[in-house]
Amino acid sequence: MRYPRDMRGYGANPPDPQWPGGAQICVQFVMNYEEGGENCILHGDAASEAFLSEVVGAAPWPGKRHWNIESMYEYGARAGFWRLHRMFTEAGVPVTVYGVATALARSPDQVAAMQDAGWELATHGLRWIDYRDHDEEDEMRDLVEAVRLHEEVTGERPKGIYLGRTSVNSVKLAAAEGGFAWISDTYDDDLPYWLDHDGHGNPIDPQLVIPYTLDANDMRFATAQGFNSGDQFFAYLKDSFDTLYAEGQAGRPAMMSVGLHCRLIGRPGRAAALKRFIDYVKGHEKVWLARRIDIAEHWMKTHPHAPPALRPSRMDREAFVGRFGGIFEHSAWIAERAFDGELGPAHDSAGGLHNALARVFRSASEEERLGVLKAHPDLAGKLAAAKRLTAESTAEQASAGLDALTDEERATFERLNAAYVEKHGFPFIIAVKDNTKSSILEAFKARIDNDRETEFATACRQVERIARLRLNDILPA
Repeated sequence: MRYPRDMRGYGANPPDPQWPGGAQICVQFVMNYEEGGENCILHGDAASEAFLSEVVGAAPWPGKRHWNIESMYEYGARAGFWRLHRMFTEAGVPVTVYGVATALARSPDQVAAMQDAGWELATHGLRWIDYRDHDEEDEMRDLVEAVRLHEEVTGERPKGIYLGRTSVNSVKLAAAEGGFAWISDTYDDDLPYWLDHDGHGNPIDPQLVIPYTLDANDMRFATAQGFNSGDQFFAYLKDSFDTLYAEGQAGRPAMMSVGLHCRLIGRPGRAAALKRFIDYVKGHEKVWLARRIDIAEHWMKTHPHAPPALRPSRMDREAFVGRFGGIFEHSAWIAERAFDGELGPAHDSAGGLHNALARVFRSASEEERLGVLKAHPDLAGKLAAAKRLTAESTAEQASAGLDALTDEERATFERLNAAYVEKHGFPFIIAVKDNTKSSILEAFKARIDNDRETEFATACRQVERIARLRLNDILPA
């Protein structure tokens, strides 16, 4: 079974984005332009819109127009947009617009103002509707038409896409369309990243993802447990900015997205909070204010797609077992069972794959684990002298100088090996890479007197440690 979701991402050490000018944070403002593209009987929809308006607890009205909600959306186009347009242009702040194609088509003056300001116009789909129950063919047809209509209305095809009300297939379809520099229908990181699977585990051509946000987003003015005053919105944005800015100063720069809607933040009582935040951001040095296309072009140049050479979760069974069957000494069955388990992107690191293999080892019977212990060679024993160790064991023993013992040292090891095996029934096992020749001898002498149960548990832990050290040599940490 292959688990397609990536729970690892960049891990503990994300890349340095190297933002232009040495910026410690990239801040990106998004205007969602949906007014005129929402569910409406006039648009051929079955019911009125019920999402993100001032009407608390709104529900779709099948077969009917909802005059109040329609007029609230119209406020966004007629008044809210122009308030935000003045605010951003006067501050010299660039904007990316998520434009619903049919909404843009119904707002030619606003489109012209966006273009005159140098804003990026990305597509927000053909209509602002919920695609969760659409089949793939219908959704793809709408996507193709959204691109066509967007280009007809604006004179230029969109380079980015954020659908928003997605189905499980939306990211796959956007990537398959093949014409987008970036997609943003994810919320899973503070940095852009390359996607090379379709969300279902199938490979695709590398697609740049610039994650979006639903938390630093004015939509929470219209949702339960959201913002109910501009002060709350400003405080949340400020805290988000301050946290990311401090992390950037500490050497981990990231990206902050701010999501906006003309009919929501465009209201006077909320717009003031946005203005305060823009002023706050501009009061800091080393801040890159960018459009999403600017971020995409920077990332493509600075961090082009470079897949790791080895991905355990993408390997077939034969290759997987061939590569990792010896991680636990002479015990390929551990790799075989791990392959049959749930492997995913989280197991493409040394720590991740070690966990998958160790789980198999830990859940095995005592007899099976004893077999693994017995598969390990004696330290500086007869197999080593005959040069019959595995390549891994040979290198490990050599790292501690066990291949260059004096006659006296070799005799000591042989005596201890024999006594240990006679008492416990398996060889003395220790992760030699963690030790020196002298510390190994000290541990040998200390552990030989343990009871068998204690020593069995200790040996199993050392086997797992040896496996981890072996994986560290061939996979990213």
